[in-house]
Amino acid sequence: MSYGQGGPQSQWDPWKPNSQQPWSSGAADASPDWAALAEASESRNKRRRLLFIGGGALATLAIGTAVAMAVVSANGEDEANRPTSSLPATADLPSASSTVSFAPTSAPPPLDPKDFISSKAKDTAPLGPDLLFPGRQLTMGSNVYQKATKADTTDCATGVQGTLPKVLTANDCTRLLRVTYVKDGVAVTVGVAVFDTEAQALAAKEQADNKSFVKALTGGDVKSFCNGAVCRSTTNSYGRYAYFTIAGFTDGEDVTTKDTQVFTTGDDLAEFTFQQIHRRGETQATAAANE
Repeated sequence: MSYGQGGPQSQWDPWKPNSQQPWSSGAADASPDWAALAEASESRNKRRRLLFIGGGALATLAIGTAVAMAVVSANGEDEANRPTSSLPATADLPSASSTVSFAPTSAPPPLDPKDFISSKAKDTAPLGPDLLFPGRQLTMGSNVYQKATKADTTDCATGVQGTLPKVLTANDCTRLLRVTYVKDGVAVTVGVAVFDTEAQALAAKEQADNKSFVKALTGGDVKSFCNGAVCRSTTNSYGRYAYFTIAGFTDGEDVTTKDTQVFTTGDDLAEFTFQQIHRRGETQATAAANE
């Protein structure tokens, strides 16, 4: 026997809003059907788990696609981060052995001073005893020499003696310059023979022997020296110039191998003569380079 209004029973679903919980008649029907309820709950839980699993897979796929798109976009915008495989092939790279060329410099090569004192054609600067041996004294190291007298002639043979007149004449000497310096009782005369070419000056040097001397030049405070006494002489050449020295004591004493001051005087004046001839070449080379 049932109480209340009859009719079909409604299906109660605890997860669906507005559903009606069934009522049964009698005392035995007062408790719900727990087995049915458990079965319905399990069915709903299974459906929810399937939805969660499917949704997670879709989310993972979406994230992977977004990352891939970001990588492609980054590679397209940043050429500097290309992988090795995207670099140009070896054949496209410049060769390490390529020759580097430079434009030629505009500065000319330096001129050789010796070229300007080796021939009459180039050696055109003024020449004279006071130009080649300027001033009233010269200093070589700690030695100071006073200029005593000078001479200049185009008759070279008159300023030399022994076998040297013949040598200078044979090689067409055109001028002979002489200067005498003194220091502490020692006098030295330097004779510079001028030729048209370097070959003539070199020949004169080679043909001179131990009897070829420049004449000692006296005058002023310098009395006769190396006139019959033993003196020390030197011979050399540079460019178109051959130069000779004769050094000795002003009191007429003979020079011996122990008289080092005489040897030093002759060597100093020979070195100074070389320097002056070279300086003459440097001056003319510089002038030519600046033209």
